[in-house]
Amino acid sequence: MTVSVETRRSRVTVYAKSTAPSLTPVKPGKTHEFTALDHSMSRHSVHLVCYYRQEPTVTMTALKESLCDVLSYYPAMTGRLVKNEGDGCGEWMVKCNDAGVRMVDARADTTLDEFLASATDEEERQLAYWEDVGSDPYLWSPYCIQFTDFKDGSMAVGISCTHFHADPTCVAVFARAWSETHRRALVTCPPFFHPWAFYPRKNPVPSSPHLSEKSTIPPPLHPPAMSSVTFAFSASSVRQCLADLQLSNLSPFDALASLLWLRISSYKSASLGTAQLTLAVDCRRRMSAPLPLGFYGNALHFFGVKADLSSGWIHIASELNRHVSGIKEDDVWSSVEWLHERSKEKAFQMYGPELTCLAWDNVPVYNAEFSPGAIPVHVGCRIGNAQGEGLVVIMAGAPGEGEEARTVIVTLPTDLTAQIYRDEAILKYGPKIMFSPNI
Repeated sequence: MTVSVETRRSRVTVYAKSTAPSLTPVKPGKTHEFTALDHSMSRHSVHLVCYYRQEPTVTMTALKESLCDVLSYYPAMTGRLVKNEGDGCGEWMVKCNDAGVRMVDARADTTLDEFLASATDEEERQLAYWEDVGSDPYLWSPYCIQFTDFKDGSMAVGISCTHFHADPTCVAVFARAWSETHRRALVTCPPFFHPWAFYPRKNPVPSSPHLSEKSTIPPPLHPPAMSSVTFAFSASSVRQCLADLQLSNLSPFDALASLLWLRISSYKSASLGTAQLTLAVDCRRRMSAPLPLGFYGNALHFFGVKADLSSGWIHIASELNRHVSGIKEDDVWSSVEWLHERSKEKAFQMYGPELTCLAWDNVPVYNAEFSPGAIPVHVGCRIGNAQGEGLVVIMAGAPGEGEEARTVIVTLPTDLTAQIYRDEAILKYGPKIMFSPNI
Protein backbone atom coordinates (compact mmCIF):
# COMPACT_ATOMS: atom_id res chain seq x y z
CA MET A 1 0.00 0.00 0.00
CA THR A 2 1.34 3.41 -0.99
CA VAL A 3 -0.14 6.60 0.40
CA SER A 4 0.54 10.22 -0.33
CA VAL A 5 0.81 12.97 2.26
CA GLU A 6 -0.98 16.15 1.27
CA THR A 7 0.65 19.49 1.94
CA ARG A 8 -1.22 22.60 3.01
CA ARG A 9 -0.33 26.12 3.96
CA SER A 10 1.34 26.14 7.35
CA ARG A 11 -0.56 27.92 10.11
CA VAL A 12 2.65 28.39 12.14
CA THR A 13 4.95 31.27 11.22
CA VAL A 14 8.36 31.94 12.76
CA TYR A 15 9.03 35.68 12.81
CA ALA A 16 12.02 36.22 15.11
CA LYS A 17 15.10 34.48 16.50
CA SER A 18 17.26 35.58 19.41
CA THR A 19 19.47 34.23 22.19
CA ALA A 20 18.74 33.88 25.91
CA PRO A 21 21.82 34.04 28.19
CA SER A 22 21.77 33.06 31.84
CA LEU A 23 21.12 35.84 34.34
CA THR A 24 24.17 34.82 36.38
CA PRO A 25 27.51 34.73 34.50
CA VAL A 26 29.26 31.37 34.38
CA LYS A 27 32.58 31.11 36.19
CA PRO A 28 35.52 30.98 33.74
CA GLY A 29 36.92 27.51 33.05
CA LYS A 30 33.75 25.59 34.00
CA THR A 31 33.09 22.50 31.86
CA HIS A 32 30.62 19.62 31.71
CA GLU A 33 31.70 16.15 30.61
CA PHE A 34 29.53 13.58 28.87
CA THR A 35 29.01 9.96 29.86
CA ALA A 36 29.18 6.95 27.55
CA LEU A 37 25.37 6.94 27.67
CA ASP A 38 25.35 10.54 26.45
CA HIS A 39 27.72 9.73 23.58
CA SER A 40 25.52 6.82 22.51
CA MET A 41 22.53 9.15 22.01
CA SER A 42 24.31 11.64 19.71
CA ARG A 43 22.31 10.64 16.60
CA HIS A 44 19.02 11.73 18.16
CA SER A 45 17.24 14.81 19.46
CA VAL A 46 14.44 15.42 22.00
CA HIS A 47 11.40 17.65 21.38
CA LEU A 48 8.89 18.52 24.12
CA VAL A 49 5.84 20.75 23.52
CA CYS A 50 3.61 22.06 26.32
CA TYR A 51 0.30 23.81 25.52
CA TYR A 52 -1.14 26.48 27.83
CA ARG A 53 -4.38 28.41 28.03
CA GLN A 54 -4.18 32.19 28.20
CA GLU A 55 -2.89 33.44 31.56
CA PRO A 56 -2.14 37.08 32.45
CA THR A 57 1.28 36.20 33.88
CA VAL A 58 2.25 33.82 31.09
CA THR A 59 3.37 36.09 28.27
CA MET A 60 6.25 35.69 25.86
CA THR A 61 8.13 38.59 27.46
CA ALA A 62 7.68 37.27 31.00
CA LEU A 63 8.68 33.73 30.00
CA LYS A 64 11.88 34.99 28.36
CA GLU A 65 12.81 36.81 31.56
CA SER A 66 12.29 33.74 33.76
CA LEU A 67 14.12 31.59 31.18
CA CYS A 68 17.26 33.70 31.65
CA ASP A 69 16.77 33.31 35.38
CA VAL A 70 16.46 29.50 35.41
CA LEU A 71 19.41 29.10 33.02
CA SER A 72 21.59 30.24 35.93
CA TYR A 73 20.95 26.74 37.36
CA TYR A 74 21.89 25.08 34.04
CA PRO A 75 25.34 26.24 32.86
CA ALA A 76 25.67 23.20 30.57
CA MET A 77 22.62 24.34 28.60
CA THR A 78 24.08 27.73 27.70
CA GLY A 79 27.54 26.36 26.84
CA ARG A 80 28.99 25.08 23.58
CA LEU A 81 30.55 21.84 22.41
CA VAL A 82 34.35 21.67 22.27
CA LYS A 83 36.91 18.87 22.02
CA ASN A 84 38.50 17.90 25.31
CA GLU A 85 42.09 17.74 24.12
CA GLY A 86 43.28 17.33 27.70
CA ASP A 87 42.04 13.73 27.92
CA GLY A 88 44.29 12.66 25.05
CA CYS A 89 41.30 11.35 23.07
CA GLY A 90 39.60 14.52 21.91
CA GLU A 91 36.22 13.61 23.41
CA TRP A 92 33.40 16.13 23.23
CA MET A 93 32.56 18.16 26.31
CA VAL A 94 30.68 21.37 27.08
CA LYS A 95 32.55 24.59 27.66
CA CYS A 96 30.14 26.31 30.03
CA ASN A 97 29.88 29.97 29.08
CA ASP A 98 27.26 32.64 28.49
CA ALA A 99 26.65 31.84 24.81
CA GLY A 100 22.99 31.15 25.68
CA VAL A 101 20.21 29.11 24.13
CA ARG A 102 18.43 29.81 20.86
CA MET A 103 14.98 31.41 21.19
CA VAL A 104 12.36 31.40 18.45
CA ASP A 105 9.18 33.52 18.35
CA ALA A 106 6.25 32.22 16.31
CA ARG A 107 2.54 32.72 15.86
CA ALA A 108 -0.20 30.28 14.89
CA ASP A 109 -3.06 31.46 12.71
CA THR A 110 -5.65 29.56 14.74
CA THR A 111 -6.90 29.14 18.31
CA LEU A 112 -5.45 26.55 20.65
CA ASP A 113 -8.59 24.39 20.61
CA GLU A 114 -8.74 24.49 16.81
CA PHE A 115 -5.07 23.53 16.62
CA LEU A 116 -5.41 20.59 19.01
CA ALA A 117 -8.45 19.37 17.08
CA SER A 118 -7.07 19.69 13.55
CA ALA A 119 -3.27 20.01 13.48
CA THR A 120 -1.23 17.40 11.65
CA ASP A 121 1.90 15.74 12.98
CA GLU A 122 3.98 18.07 10.80
CA GLU A 123 2.30 21.15 12.29
CA GLU A 124 3.08 20.00 15.81
CA ARG A 125 6.71 19.50 14.84
CA GLN A 126 6.71 23.15 13.74
CA LEU A 127 6.16 24.13 17.40
CA ALA A 128 9.58 22.82 18.45
CA TYR A 129 12.21 24.54 16.31
CA TRP A 130 15.45 22.66 15.77
CA GLU A 131 18.73 23.18 13.95
CA ASP A 132 21.10 20.28 13.36
CA VAL A 133 24.73 20.86 14.23
CA GLY A 134 26.63 22.71 11.52
CA SER A 135 30.25 22.65 10.43
CA ASP A 136 31.33 24.59 13.55
CA PRO A 137 29.77 23.06 16.72
CA TYR A 138 31.08 25.95 18.81
CA LEU A 139 28.62 28.29 17.07
CA TRP A 140 25.69 25.89 17.48
CA SER A 141 23.19 26.05 20.33
CA PRO A 142 22.38 22.57 21.66
CA TYR A 143 19.02 23.90 22.94
CA CYS A 144 16.20 25.72 21.14
CA ILE A 145 13.18 27.21 22.94
CA GLN A 146 10.19 28.18 20.82
CA PHE A 147 7.29 30.37 21.94
CA THR A 148 4.16 30.14 19.77
CA ASP A 149 1.22 32.50 20.34
CA PHE A 150 -2.26 31.37 19.30
CA LYS A 151 -5.02 33.73 18.18
CA ASP A 152 -6.92 33.33 21.48
CA GLY A 153 -3.92 34.31 23.62
CA SER A 154 -2.95 30.71 24.43
CA MET A 155 0.63 29.60 24.01
CA ALA A 156 2.78 26.59 23.18
CA VAL A 157 6.28 26.26 24.61
CA GLY A 158 8.53 23.96 22.62
CA ILE A 159 11.85 22.74 24.01
CA SER A 160 14.29 20.97 21.69
CA CYS A 161 17.78 19.70 22.42
CA THR A 162 20.32 17.21 21.27
CA HIS A 163 19.85 13.83 23.00
CA PHE A 164 23.62 14.01 23.51
CA HIS A 165 22.91 16.52 26.30
CA ALA A 166 19.72 15.22 27.87
CA ASP A 167 17.01 12.59 27.78
CA PRO A 168 13.26 13.34 27.86
CA THR A 169 13.12 13.18 31.67
CA CYS A 170 15.88 15.76 31.92
CA VAL A 171 13.98 18.09 29.56
CA ALA A 172 10.73 17.66 31.52
CA VAL A 173 12.50 18.43 34.81
CA PHE A 174 13.98 21.56 33.25
CA ALA A 175 10.49 22.69 32.18
CA ARG A 176 9.31 22.19 35.75
CA ALA A 177 12.25 24.15 37.20
CA TRP A 178 11.61 26.95 34.70
CA SER A 179 7.94 27.17 35.70
CA GLU A 180 8.87 27.26 39.41
CA THR A 181 11.38 30.03 38.76
CA HIS A 182 8.70 31.91 36.82
CA ARG A 183 6.39 31.73 39.87
CA ARG A 184 9.25 32.72 42.20
CA ALA A 185 8.85 29.34 43.91
CA LEU A 186 11.50 26.97 45.23
CA VAL A 187 13.04 24.77 42.52
CA THR A 188 12.05 21.36 43.85
CA CYS A 189 14.21 19.28 41.47
CA PRO A 190 17.40 21.27 40.87
CA PRO A 191 19.78 19.88 38.25
CA PHE A 192 22.27 17.29 39.49
CA PHE A 193 25.43 17.54 37.40
CA HIS A 194 27.29 14.34 38.19
CA PRO A 195 28.32 12.43 35.03
CA TRP A 196 30.53 10.20 37.19
CA ALA A 197 27.32 8.51 38.39
CA PHE A 198 27.59 6.34 35.26
CA TYR A 199 31.34 5.81 35.30
CA PRO A 200 32.18 2.07 35.15
CA ARG A 201 32.45 0.09 38.34
CA LYS A 202 35.80 -0.84 39.88
CA ASN A 203 35.48 -4.30 38.35
CA PRO A 204 33.50 -3.70 35.17
CA VAL A 205 31.65 -6.45 33.34
CA PRO A 206 30.92 -4.89 29.93
CA SER A 207 28.16 -6.83 28.24
CA SER A 208 25.09 -5.98 26.18
CA PRO A 209 24.22 -8.59 23.55
CA HIS A 210 21.25 -6.49 22.44
CA LEU A 211 23.20 -3.28 21.87
CA SER A 212 26.09 -5.25 20.39
CA GLU A 213 23.73 -6.66 17.77
CA LYS A 214 22.21 -3.22 17.11
CA SER A 215 25.63 -1.69 16.58
CA THR A 216 26.29 -3.97 13.60
CA ILE A 217 23.12 -3.02 11.71
CA PRO A 218 23.97 -0.51 8.97
CA PRO A 219 21.62 2.47 8.53
CA PRO A 220 19.20 2.08 5.59
CA LEU A 221 20.41 3.60 2.34
CA HIS A 222 16.94 4.91 1.54
CA PRO A 223 15.01 5.31 4.82
CA PRO A 224 11.23 5.50 4.37
CA ALA A 225 9.32 8.71 5.00
CA MET A 226 8.10 8.72 8.60
CA SER A 227 4.96 10.23 10.10
CA SER A 228 3.27 10.21 13.49
CA VAL A 229 -0.09 9.97 15.18
CA THR A 230 -1.01 10.62 18.82
CA PHE A 231 -3.55 8.51 20.74
CA ALA A 232 -4.89 10.07 23.96
CA PHE A 233 -6.31 7.23 26.08
CA SER A 234 -8.56 8.26 28.96
CA ALA A 235 -8.33 6.46 32.29
CA SER A 236 -11.52 4.54 31.53
CA SER A 237 -10.07 3.41 28.19
CA VAL A 238 -6.92 2.09 29.87
CA ARG A 239 -8.94 0.37 32.58
CA GLN A 240 -10.95 -1.38 29.87
CA CYS A 241 -7.71 -2.57 28.23
CA LEU A 242 -6.55 -3.99 31.55
CA ALA A 243 -9.93 -5.64 32.16
CA ASP A 244 -9.79 -7.32 28.75
CA LEU A 245 -6.35 -8.72 29.56
CA GLN A 246 -7.71 -10.33 32.76
CA LEU A 247 -4.35 -10.28 34.57
CA SER A 248 -4.13 -8.35 37.83
CA ASN A 249 -0.38 -7.66 37.79
CA LEU A 250 -0.25 -5.69 34.54
CA SER A 251 0.35 -1.96 34.29
CA PRO A 252 -1.11 0.57 31.81
CA PHE A 253 2.26 0.48 30.05
CA ASP A 254 2.13 -3.31 29.67
CA ALA A 255 -1.36 -3.13 28.18
CA LEU A 256 -0.76 -0.31 25.69
CA ALA A 257 2.78 -1.25 24.63
CA SER A 258 1.73 -4.84 23.93
CA LEU A 259 -1.39 -3.72 22.06
CA LEU A 260 0.60 -1.39 19.80
CA TRP A 261 3.36 -3.97 19.26
CA LEU A 262 0.82 -6.58 18.21
CA ARG A 263 -1.20 -4.29 15.95
CA ILE A 264 1.84 -2.73 14.22
CA SER A 265 3.35 -6.16 13.62
CA SER A 266 0.11 -7.49 12.16
CA TYR A 267 0.38 -5.00 9.27
CA LYS A 268 4.01 -5.88 8.56
CA SER A 269 3.55 -9.63 8.20
CA ALA A 270 0.65 -11.91 7.33
CA SER A 271 1.93 -14.57 9.74
CA LEU A 272 3.01 -13.60 13.24
CA GLY A 273 5.77 -15.43 15.08
CA THR A 274 8.58 -14.65 17.49
CA ALA A 275 9.58 -10.99 17.29
CA GLN A 276 11.76 -8.57 19.22
CA LEU A 277 10.94 -5.12 20.58
CA THR A 278 13.53 -2.71 21.94
CA LEU A 279 12.49 -1.08 25.20
CA ALA A 280 13.96 2.14 26.62
CA VAL A 281 13.36 2.60 30.35
CA ASP A 282 14.46 5.44 32.63
CA CYS A 283 16.74 3.91 35.29
CA ARG A 284 17.24 6.91 37.62
CA ARG A 285 15.16 5.27 40.34
CA ARG A 286 16.14 1.69 39.51
CA MET A 287 19.64 1.86 40.99
CA SER A 288 20.48 0.69 44.53
CA ALA A 289 21.60 4.28 45.14
CA PRO A 290 18.82 6.04 43.19
CA LEU A 291 19.74 9.09 41.20
CA PRO A 292 17.69 12.23 41.83
CA LEU A 293 15.04 13.04 39.28
CA GLY A 294 17.08 16.14 38.42
CA PHE A 295 20.08 14.11 37.22
CA TYR A 296 21.30 15.98 34.14
CA GLY A 297 22.11 13.84 31.14
CA ASN A 298 20.95 10.45 29.89
CA ALA A 299 19.73 7.63 32.11
CA LEU A 300 17.87 5.37 29.68
CA HIS A 301 18.45 1.62 29.65
CA PHE A 302 17.89 -0.03 26.24
CA PHE A 303 17.22 -3.77 26.09
CA GLY A 304 15.37 -6.28 23.95
CA VAL A 305 12.17 -8.21 24.65
CA LYS A 306 11.23 -11.26 22.64
CA ALA A 307 7.72 -12.68 22.46
CA ASP A 308 5.73 -15.07 20.30
CA LEU A 309 3.19 -12.69 18.81
CA SER A 310 1.08 -15.57 17.55
CA SER A 311 0.33 -16.47 21.18
CA GLY A 312 -1.86 -13.39 21.53
CA TRP A 313 -2.16 -10.11 23.39
CA ILE A 314 -2.23 -11.58 26.91
CA HIS A 315 1.05 -13.45 26.35
CA ILE A 316 2.75 -10.37 24.89
CA ALA A 317 1.62 -8.16 27.79
CA SER A 318 2.86 -10.74 30.30
CA GLU A 319 6.27 -10.91 28.62
CA LEU A 320 6.62 -7.13 28.68
CA ASN A 321 5.66 -7.04 32.35
CA ARG A 322 8.15 -9.80 33.18
CA HIS A 323 11.04 -8.07 31.43
CA VAL A 324 10.36 -4.55 32.71
CA SER A 325 9.79 -5.64 36.32
CA GLY A 326 12.81 -7.95 36.11
CA ILE A 327 15.40 -5.30 35.17
CA LYS A 328 18.47 -5.87 37.34
CA GLU A 329 20.93 -3.16 38.31
CA ASP A 330 23.78 -5.38 37.10
CA ASP A 331 22.20 -5.41 33.63
CA VAL A 332 22.13 -1.62 33.59
CA TRP A 333 25.76 -1.41 34.71
CA SER A 334 26.94 -4.01 32.19
CA SER A 335 25.21 -2.09 29.40
CA VAL A 336 26.76 1.22 30.54
CA GLU A 337 30.19 -0.41 30.73
CA TRP A 338 29.80 -1.90 27.26
CA LEU A 339 28.97 1.57 25.90
CA HIS A 340 31.93 3.02 27.79
CA GLU A 341 34.24 0.42 26.26
CA ARG A 342 33.24 1.48 22.72
CA SER A 343 32.75 5.22 23.40
CA LYS A 344 35.56 6.10 20.94
CA GLU A 345 33.64 4.43 18.11
CA LYS A 346 30.94 6.03 15.98
CA ALA A 347 27.51 6.15 17.61
CA PHE A 348 24.81 3.91 16.15
CA GLN A 349 21.06 4.35 16.05
CA MET A 350 19.50 3.73 19.47
CA TYR A 351 15.85 4.36 18.51
CA GLY A 352 15.62 1.82 15.70
CA PRO A 353 16.06 0.48 13.15
CA GLU A 354 13.90 -2.20 14.84
CA LEU A 355 10.59 -1.21 16.47
CA THR A 356 11.36 0.64 19.71
CA CYS A 357 9.19 1.66 22.66
CA LEU A 358 10.04 4.40 25.17
CA ALA A 359 8.47 3.72 28.59
CA TRP A 360 7.97 7.25 29.86
CA ASP A 361 4.65 7.09 31.69
CA ASN A 362 6.10 7.20 35.21
CA VAL A 363 7.62 10.68 34.74
CA PRO A 364 5.42 13.66 35.73
CA VAL A 365 5.22 15.90 32.66
CA TYR A 366 2.23 18.06 33.56
CA ASN A 367 3.70 19.88 36.55
CA ALA A 368 5.29 22.74 34.59
CA GLU A 369 2.87 25.35 35.99
CA PHE A 370 3.93 28.84 34.93
CA SER A 371 0.86 30.17 36.72
CA PRO A 372 -0.39 28.51 39.96
CA GLY A 373 -2.82 25.73 39.07
CA ALA A 374 -2.53 26.37 35.32
CA ILE A 375 -1.08 23.08 34.13
CA PRO A 376 -0.57 22.32 30.44
CA VAL A 377 -3.70 21.18 28.61
CA HIS A 378 -1.56 18.80 26.57
CA VAL A 379 2.09 17.71 26.41
CA GLY A 380 3.73 15.98 23.46
CA CYS A 381 7.17 14.40 23.12
CA ARG A 382 9.02 13.33 19.98
CA ILE A 383 12.44 11.83 19.34
CA GLY A 384 14.38 13.03 16.33
CA ASN A 385 15.89 10.59 13.80
CA ALA A 386 13.82 7.62 14.96
CA GLN A 387 14.11 5.84 11.62
CA GLY A 388 13.40 2.27 10.62
CA GLU A 389 10.43 0.23 11.83
CA GLY A 390 9.22 2.95 14.17
CA LEU A 391 8.97 4.30 17.70
CA VAL A 392 6.18 4.19 20.29
CA VAL A 393 6.36 6.73 23.14
CA ILE A 394 4.06 6.03 26.09
CA MET A 395 3.73 8.93 28.54
CA ALA A 396 1.35 10.12 31.23
CA GLY A 397 -1.94 11.60 30.06
CA ALA A 398 -3.51 14.89 31.09
CA PRO A 399 -4.36 14.85 34.83
CA GLY A 400 -7.99 15.73 34.10
CA GLU A 401 -8.37 12.41 32.28
CA GLY A 402 -7.59 10.32 35.36
CA GLU A 403 -4.53 8.71 36.93
CA GLU A 404 -4.41 5.82 34.45
CA ALA A 405 -4.72 8.10 31.39
CA ARG A 406 -1.90 7.72 28.88
CA THR A 407 -0.75 9.55 25.76
CA VAL A 408 0.78 7.32 23.09
CA ILE A 409 2.78 8.88 20.24
CA VAL A 410 3.44 6.46 17.40
CA THR A 411 6.01 7.24 14.68
CA LEU A 412 6.06 4.81 11.76
CA PRO A 413 6.74 4.67 8.03
CA THR A 414 3.92 6.75 6.53
CA ASP A 415 2.26 3.79 4.78
CA LEU A 416 1.96 2.03 8.12
CA THR A 417 0.84 5.13 10.04
CA ALA A 418 -2.10 5.44 7.64
CA GLN A 419 -3.23 1.97 8.71
CA ILE A 420 -2.49 2.07 12.43
CA TYR A 421 -4.49 5.20 13.24
CA ARG A 422 -7.56 3.58 11.64
CA ASP A 423 -6.99 0.22 13.32
CA GLU A 424 -10.25 -1.08 14.81
CA ALA A 425 -8.54 -3.06 17.58
CA ILE A 426 -7.08 0.22 18.89
CA LEU A 427 -10.07 2.44 18.14
CA LYS A 428 -12.45 0.13 20.06
CA TYR A 429 -10.99 1.65 23.25
CA GLY A 430 -12.00 5.14 22.17
CA PRO A 431 -8.69 7.03 22.19
CA LYS A 432 -8.75 10.63 21.02
CA ILE A 433 -6.73 10.88 17.82
CA MET A 434 -4.46 13.92 17.54
CA PHE A 435 -1.72 15.15 15.22
CA SER A 436 -2.25 12.54 12.54
CA PRO A 437 -0.65 12.89 9.11
CA ASN A 438 -2.62 14.74 6.45
CA ILE A 439 -3.20 11.69 4.25
